[in-house]
Amino acid sequence: MEPIFLTPYFRPKIWGGRKLDTIFHYDIPEGKVGEAWIISGYKDDASTVTSGPLKGKSLREVYHEHPELFGNPKSKEFPLLVKFLDANDNLSVQVHPDDDYANKVENDSGKTESWYVLQADPGAYLIYGHHAKSKAELTEMIKKGEWDKLLRKVPIKKGAFFYVPAGTIHALTKGSLVIETQQSSDVTYRLYDYDRVDKKTGKKRELHTQKSIDVTTVPHQDPKLDIHTEKVQDAEIKTLVEPPVSPHFYLWQIDLDGTWQTSLNNHPYLLVSVIDGKGTIESNGQKWNLKLGDNLIIPNEMKNFTFTGKMRIVMSAPDEEQE
Repeated sequence: MEPIFLTPYFRPKIWGGRKLDTIFHYDIPEGKVGEAWIISGYKDDASTVTSGPLKGKSLREVYHEHPELFGNPKSKEFPLLVKFLDANDNLSVQVHPDDDYANKVENDSGKTESWYVLQADPGAYLIYGHHAKSKAELTEMIKKGEWDKLLRKVPIKKGAFFYVPAGTIHALTKGSLVIETQQSSDVTYRLYDYDRVDKKTGKKRELHTQKSIDVTTVPHQDPKLDIHTEKVQDAEIKTLVEPPVSPHFYLWQIDLDGTWQTSLNNHPYLLVSVIDGKGTIESNGQKWNLKLGDNLIIPNEMKNFTFTGKMRIVMSAPDEEQE
C-alpha cells in the first residue's frame, strides 16, 4: 500500500492573494485565491488523488469506495478538512455553529477549527474572541456597530497556534498565511464584513447576524491547551491539541532532522502536510519524495513507515471515538 497524495481544490476569495503560487508553487487560478483545500473530502470541493491506482478520483470517492483504507470508519463522510489560507486582506468576522445547531438548522456538521501560523507580516493580528459579558451586551454592541469595543485582537507571529472551538468569534486579517485543520464543514455565519462591496454584484456580502448571536459563546474563554513536546529519534513532536480539549481531532507539529520510524499508533489513518523543507516517506521497501506543499494521507493498511529528511510537517488524525 502507498500514501494517498492529493492535489488541492482552490477557492477564489475577495480577500485572497497569490502566495499559494509564490510559496507553494501550486497551479492556482488567475486573480485573488484565498484558499487551497489541501486535504478535503467535502462534497464537490474535494481534493484529487494524484498518483497510484486511485489517481484521478476525489478523496470523497475514495473514502466511500474504499473504507478499508480508513479503518472502516463509522463516519459517513470524511471527517476532517485541511486548508492553506492566504489572507491578502481582512476576512469577514465570523462564527461557526456546533454540531447540534448545524445539524438542526443547516443539515450539516458543525465547525471547530484551528490555525497554525505559517507567515505573519509585522503588526499582523487575529480577531479571536470578544469582550461582551452577556448575550444582551453582545446583541447591543452588534446592533450599535461597536466593533472596536466588541472584538478582541490578538497579535500573531510565525509558529503561533490557535484552537478555535465552535461558538468563537474569529477572523484572519491582512498579512497572515495559515494552515487550518477543522471539521469537514463549510457552515459559516458572517457577523461583520467591514461594509465591503462585492465588485461582481455591486452589493455588500450577506450577513448572518441572528444566527451569529445564537451560536456565539458568551462570555469568551480561551481554551486551556496542553501543548507539549517530546523527542523521538530525530523528530521533535509537538502536540498542539488533542481530545478531550478537541473532541474532533488530534494535531501535531513535527520537526525532523534525520530519521523517524513510526506507526499509525492506533489511529485509523493520518493526514500529513509538509510546511517546510523536504524529505521522504518509506514503507515496505518503497520510498516517496516529500517537498514543501505536499499533502497526503497515510492509510490504515500502511501500519509502519519512516520519515527521513529535514522538514516540518503538520499531522492530524480524527478522533475515532467521534466518528
